[in-house]
Amino acid sequence: MADLVIRNGTVVDGTGGPPRTADVEITGGRITAVGDVDTTGHREIDAEGLLVTPGFVDIHTHFDGQVTWDPIVAPSSLHGVTSIAMGNCGVGFAPARIDSHEWLIGLLEGVEDIPGTALAEGLTWDWETFPQYLDALARTPHTIDMGAHVPHSALRTYVMGERGADHTIEPGDDELSAMGQLLGEALEAGALGFATSRTEVHRTRDGANIPTLTAGERELFTLADVLRTTGRGVTQLISDCYQTTDDAFANAELDVIEAFARASRRPLSFTVQQAYHSPERWRFVFDRIAQMRAAGLDVKAQVAPRPIGVLLGLDVTANPFLFCAAFQEVATLPLSARVAALRDRQRRRRVLEEHAGFVPNLPEGLLRTLTTQFDAMFRLDDPVDYELDADWSLGAAARRAGVDAAGVVYDALLEDDGRRLLYVPLFNFAHGNFDDIREMISTPFALFGLSDAGAHCGAICDASFTTSSLVVWGRDRKRGPRLPVEWIVHAQTQRTASHVGWLDRGVVAPGYLADLNVIDFDALACPPPYVTRDLPAGGRRLMQEARGYRATVKSGTVTFEDGAPTGELPGRLLRGAQSAPK
Repeated sequence: MADLVIRNGTVVDGTGGPPRTADVEITGGRITAVGDVDTTGHREIDAEGLLVTPGFVDIHTHFDGQVTWDPIVAPSSLHGVTSIAMGNCGVGFAPARIDSHEWLIGLLEGVEDIPGTALAEGLTWDWETFPQYLDALARTPHTIDMGAHVPHSALRTYVMGERGADHTIEPGDDELSAMGQLLGEALEAGALGFATSRTEVHRTRDGANIPTLTAGERELFTLADVLRTTGRGVTQLISDCYQTTDDAFANAELDVIEAFARASRRPLSFTVQQAYHSPERWRFVFDRIAQMRAAGLDVKAQVAPRPIGVLLGLDVTANPFLFCAAFQEVATLPLSARVAALRDRQRRRRVLEEHAGFVPNLPEGLLRTLTTQFDAMFRLDDPVDYELDADWSLGAAARRAGVDAAGVVYDALLEDDGRRLLYVPLFNFAHGNFDDIREMISTPFALFGLSDAGAHCGAICDASFTTSSLVVWGRDRKRGPRLPVEWIVHAQTQRTASHVGWLDRGVVAPGYLADLNVIDFDALACPPPYVTRDLPAGGRRLMQEARGYRATVKSGTVTFEDGAPTGELPGRLLRGAQSAPK
């Protein structure tokens, strides 16, 4: 008798091959047969009319802290994700000396918008070295599997102390040797790879640049040499090369990336998005990646399958009126009192006057987008239609009504007793459509990534990428061609898993890990995100559920049924690469 048999499903196997009707037999946590299965299962799932896919593999998350206290790992696990990679962008919590705990919390709070109070209460800190951190993760069961990169910022400050927090200070020879030795030990213990950041956007809670912003060639090549000599690990990084308007700077950063990939001889991926102020830079970057790959380097772009969306509201991190004095006067009031104060006509007038006064002086960039880009601010209906249309932005609605757009946005934020969230596509919407996204994600060297799940708790809720990509690209797209469902599934299963060396998953075939989703494709949907306070110390985060997942199976065990956790926790720590089935 098999442990589990999924009957009569439409199997989309993760390879990109065409769907087919088949049964899937599972025993001992592995897929043992796909086809006409005569064996009876200890449990059986009727999947007639439903899709059966591999579990999704999200290689860009920031659950480094959350997994130490949360076995469910939501919202990712609610969206069919069964394996995650953490430690991205060079930030994380190991290695960590006891006197650096507060600084590391401040770094993650600043860079990833994770409440410091939640981290301070939730983190157990029963580790110092990176191998000890992995051991701590291995002691806690979860709904999903997880792997972790060695974060450059934590590594640098562990070796250099306070000096390491200053990106302009170069490590000495002994410090470089220590960093290399520690990276080697981490890879030996099962680190997934090495991650770093070279973006001005990443700053600590106090506004200081991330310690790795301008890491020099000696430092980078020391670490690259460890990857090469051990023959282990992948590299993940972010650079400002994709959003700069300066050709020389873009080329210089891409030169660094190319040199690191050449020195490490290991797979490397980095963030590429489309910024409003440099809408064609991504093409320039893609051209350079193509050249690197032609030279034999395994370099890929991590791209998002929809716009990176910031959520604005009165109960989250940002809104367009945050810097108005009349708003700040009531900003710390409880939400109900804040809403009452903001509904006062005099205060509304003051806020809008102040907003109009400072907006003309804002430079191009993130702050200007979040405070003035009314033609890219949207209400989110239920279910959310992520294929945005500029004609139904709040700016367009204001023009049709012949009123001030700022006032329309102000009033929208007061809806639902101040709980209304507005969606702003921060990247990948420069031309007001999804045509460029389609081109990006269809490129052979692109990887679906950048969900940032577990991070940006008061601003971004993109853990639903896996669900919305199937809905938008495979079923509902109206303003352009769709993509085959089998290709979308491949892009977030076998392709992402293979890049990080997890060759035992991402495919529905005998011998592979039995990580599966059973999906009602017609019902698949994303309800709007909402604010919850379920982090330690009552910390706030954005949550988004999913509809249409009839079951999620992790290593042969059903972990979710109709969106609800079963209480089973078969997930484990993944130490390094995982071998392909024999």
